[in-house]
Amino acid sequence: MREKYINPFTDFGFKKLFGEEANKDLLIDFLNELLEDRGGLTDLTFIKSEQLGATEADRKAISDLYCQNSKGEKFIVELQKANGATYRQKFFKDRSIYYSTFPIQEQALKGDWDYKLNAVYTISIMDFEFDDNQFHKNKLRHDIQLLDIETKELFYDKLKFIYLEMPKFNKSIDELETHYDKWLYVLKNLPKLDRIPDKLKEGLFLRLFEVAEIAKYDDNEQRAYQDSVKYYRDLKNVMDTAVEEAMMNRNTEIIKNLVKEGADNKFISKITDLSFDQIESIKLAIE
Repeated sequence: MREKYINPFTDFGFKKLFGEEANKDLLIDFLNELLEDRGGLTDLTFIKSEQLGATEADRKAISDLYCQNSKGEKFIVELQKANGATYRQKFFKDRSIYYSTFPIQEQALKGDWDYKLNAVYTISIMDFEFDDNQFHKNKLRHDIQLLDIETKELFYDKLKFIYLEMPKFNKSIDELETHYDKWLYVLKNLPKLDRIPDKLKEGLFLRLFEVAEIAKYDDNEQRAYQDSVKYYRDLKNVMDTAVEEAMMNRNTEIIKNLVKEGADNKFISKITDLSFDQIESIKLAIE
């Protein structure tokens, strides 16, 4: 069955929802949910984002939106897909910090300048999980700023990074309590829906579903979206295969060691969560 609504994790889908002038109110509303502590955003101006990527290949790997408000505050909003045959982006944090330096550098004024800067916010919507936060398995959102390590006091309030590990969002439609919850639910589940859930039948979300309905696109937009979906699915298949192979290799090594120690299938199954048939298949492969 063909999807009724676009996938926000495709380049086309992300830009359609958030990157078009006509839909700017959707982006403003989403950012206000993420940045509620800074006061409500009322305006945004899109800026060309080419300067945020060092190469054309970089720009194809993400869907960058770059904008500013009337105060000169800068906002980088990125959809981050896992990269290549690795399930997570290599040096993702480094790259995120690097991108944030461009909105800082471009504020430099010629002549007599006192180095005063406007705030820079980077929002990364990730379809993968950090590989180094195993002690925070249920922590979906990460708000990062500069602070004094000893006193824990905020050192600088004009540079902020927000990372959303979307695979960790697992609330059902009945569990949604806040406007923020609803946004995360839509981003995670939009292409799986065949109708608008009752909880999302309200002004802004009604318009979002209207914008996201694939049947309303012209032929060129339909083709562009399908190309974007194909790229996303191909990339995801590569990632899923890599993860499966990594898990198989891991289980093979575990079973080898357990067999050497004389463990039976019941114990091995408890350790690995594999069925007896799967364990026997791996045993045959390593004999």
